[in-house]
Amino acid sequence: MKFVLAGGTGQVGTLLRRALTETGHKVVVLSRRPSGPGEVGWDGRTPGAWTGEVDGSDVVVNLAGRSVSCRYTPVNLRAMMDSRVDSARVVGEAIAAAARPPKVWLQMSTATVYAHRFDAPNDEDTGVIGGDEPDVPGYWSYSVDIAKAWERELERADTPHTRKVALRSAMVMSPDRGGVFDVLSWLARLRLGGPVAGGAQYVSWIHDRDFVRAVEFLVERDDLAGPVNLAAPAPLPQRGFMRALRSAWSVPVGLPATKWMAELGALALRSDTELLFKSRRVVPGRLLAAGFTFEQPHWPGAADDLVRRRRGR
Repeated sequence: MKFVLAGGTGQVGTLLRRALTETGHKVVVLSRRPSGPGEVGWDGRTPGAWTGEVDGSDVVVNLAGRSVSCRYTPVNLRAMMDSRVDSARVVGEAIAAAARPPKVWLQMSTATVYAHRFDAPNDEDTGVIGGDEPDVPGYWSYSVDIAKAWERELERADTPHTRKVALRSAMVMSPDRGGVFDVLSWLARLRLGGPVAGGAQYVSWIHDRDFVRAVEFLVERDDLAGPVNLAAPAPLPQRGFMRALRSAWSVPVGLPATKWMAELGALALRSDTELLFKSRRVVPGRLLAAGFTFEQPHWPGAADDLVRRRRGR
């Protein structure tokens, strides 16, 4: 099969490209800075020669969007919104104009669309969409607005011959350098990976190989469309999440951090505390109902596997 990965040079795109290539698929990556074979230039906003790669492809996966690992300034939030909405819109236009449109369009979305909550997990049918929670910073709602706008472009696209799936993904845990697992492991190994602000907030995650397997599953299942949660079925509080990660690295203790300490740390890392404080309790209701089985459903085993692979590299 021919896969077109729009914005496929980031962490998730790189692991997906590697896995699909290893299983014999043809992969074309659309990149703002193409640098080698199989990469084609695009700007993520306007049609161009790249649309010829979409025409006749089997699967389009749009992963494009400015990284959320940044300070949530008005400028950065606007860039996060525009890069996602513009790329989804132009991918939809390319599919609509194709003489031989792909059979499926997988559009990256985010589990951040769900509300900050502790009482119950969020699945696709009963989950609470965020934006109106009390006692959270006002700017958190902008992240939810981004997710809604992202998915709205997918819904609006006039692509009657192409099945559309919104990938509401949790954090993808991969042993590769530069990803979220890398950052969390660095903190754990420095003995800074203790509870943050009490550690009761839930962490949703998905093992990198399960992410790839879920993508392949969704490509094959013609009966699945609309939003699908890509998250392991066992989210856990942050204190337990970091405890398991420290155990995988054989680090006995992790210093706790208060809110103000976490604020200082996020500032030093040029990131934002929403990524630390928001309780993301997300479960993969539709995947499980469709019969998908996770190789790594629980975080302690997943963390052990990721650490072994990281050490092996």
